[in-house]
Amino acid sequence: MFLILYLMALTALVLHAPQDLLDPANQPFFVVIGVIGIWRYGWGAVHFLRAQYYKRIAFPGLRRRALALRPAPAEEGAEATSAGANSADAGRTGPEVFIIVTSFRIRAETTATVYRGAIAEACRHDGPAVIVASVIEMADQRFIKQLFYSMAPPAHVRLIFVRTPAMGKRHSLAVALRAVARSRPANDAVVALVDGDTVLMPGTFERCLPFFRLLPEIGALTTDEEPIIQSGALLRQWYMLRFAQRQLLMCSMGLSRKLLTLTGRMSFFRVRIAIDPTFIATLRDDSIEHWRLGRIPLLTGDDKSTWFWLLQRNWDMLYVPDVRILTLEDPPDGRFLVATTRLMRRWFGNMLRASGRAIALGPRRVGLFPWWCLIDQRISMWTPLLLPLSALALTLATGPVVLYAYGIWVMTTRLLQSLLLLGMRDRIGTLFPLLILYSQVYGAMVKTWVLFHPHRQSWTRQGIVAPAPAGISGQLQGALSHYTHALAMLALILAVAVFTGLLEAPSPRTVALAFARLF
Repeated sequence: MFLILYLMALTALVLHAPQDLLDPANQPFFVVIGVIGIWRYGWGAVHFLRAQYYKRIAFPGLRRRALALRPAPAEEGAEATSAGANSADAGRTGPEVFIIVTSFRIRAETTATVYRGAIAEACRHDGPAVIVASVIEMADQRFIKQLFYSMAPPAHVRLIFVRTPAMGKRHSLAVALRAVARSRPANDAVVALVDGDTVLMPGTFERCLPFFRLLPEIGALTTDEEPIIQSGALLRQWYMLRFAQRQLLMCSMGLSRKLLTLTGRMSFFRVRIAIDPTFIATLRDDSIEHWRLGRIPLLTGDDKSTWFWLLQRNWDMLYVPDVRILTLEDPPDGRFLVATTRLMRRWFGNMLRASGRAIALGPRRVGLFPWWCLIDQRISMWTPLLLPLSALALTLATGPVVLYAYGIWVMTTRLLQSLLLLGMRDRIGTLFPLLILYSQVYGAMVKTWVLFHPHRQSWTRQGIVAPAPAGISGQLQGALSHYTHALAMLALILAVAVFTGLLEAPSPRTVALAFARLF
């Protein structure tokens, strides 16, 4: 019903457009539309075409090669390379798998669903499987152990626990990986890092693990995700939109074998990478250097740390679009604006904190297309603001007809963007056009804020917040962050006002006289 009303409103706007819509006075607005449209929508078309090629042509070829692989016969003495191996593993030809699940302040219903999925998938695996439960509270340990034995898993599936203090996900993962290293895993073993709200679907191992044998240059891989959320329709469709856009971007990047992140919800790593001491140290205590704020320890973004470690060492990464996991979403707030703001601050903060050092690696190390995508991430936080600011400036200068043109442009382009997502998903939400506009414009505002406040970090569910510097230095850092952000936004607004003619740019003579009087 909403989509029908949307189309009716758009049709009415087009049919009743004022005659002076194309007045020469409005030319700057159409210039902005043309320039931004050619850049943004041209770039979007490139991603769409790459994603379609990867999903429908390139990856199916890889899938056929993976399915053609026959299980390699077990090597003599292979059982001795893994601690705890027994006769139950005889005849099993699949690689050893370690499933690390981190749980902290997650509802019991979610924990039960997650571990049932992990245990069931481990039972289906044709090889040794070890579930490493990283927990903080003894109650979680008892609950998981009871669930494990109630499912009566076969002998090739084991459960081990690592207990850690409440020092965050990074510390828990590091402790769990050290436990994996102590177990002396087989050389071809694979480690799955799984969040405590992620459900492994049947066939995940069977359809993902062969790629490590097929492609020796692949260091890690990740898969598609589907959100399960019980909140209102608006927030539910926003999540659906985000994950559909993620599928498109990840498929596009999959063509380059260099992803922009190794999703923390669930990713597979070769064991020799996962137990590398430098990998574990980076995961536990990663940080960046900021020109104004100095060293910033990274509280969130563990998936960006693992991703950067692989980029530095020139490992390839694979995206598997035909395998989907479920994520049991628990928004940080029931209110749409509050919840989406908190989530975007965390997501965009992780992205911007990680992209600078990845860009510094250069196109040869990262790959030309992924490298330019990282640069585009920093450009694209400003371009969504140019069009609404230009429309507002020209409305003040020439009249409301520009807002009319802006409304037609926005409704048409966001509808087309929504329809293109049908290439990634079987269905789209009726609210997608409005949510795309919200995510682009308001999301750009959040990104610019995060860009100037990179030290502000928090986990949305756990309530863990990065401590702010105390004393005068901390207050000064906060004030400078607000000042530089405000200065950048003011410069953008002034540039748009001058370009659209709302403000007259001073002549070079006037500027020279002003500087002469000042100095």
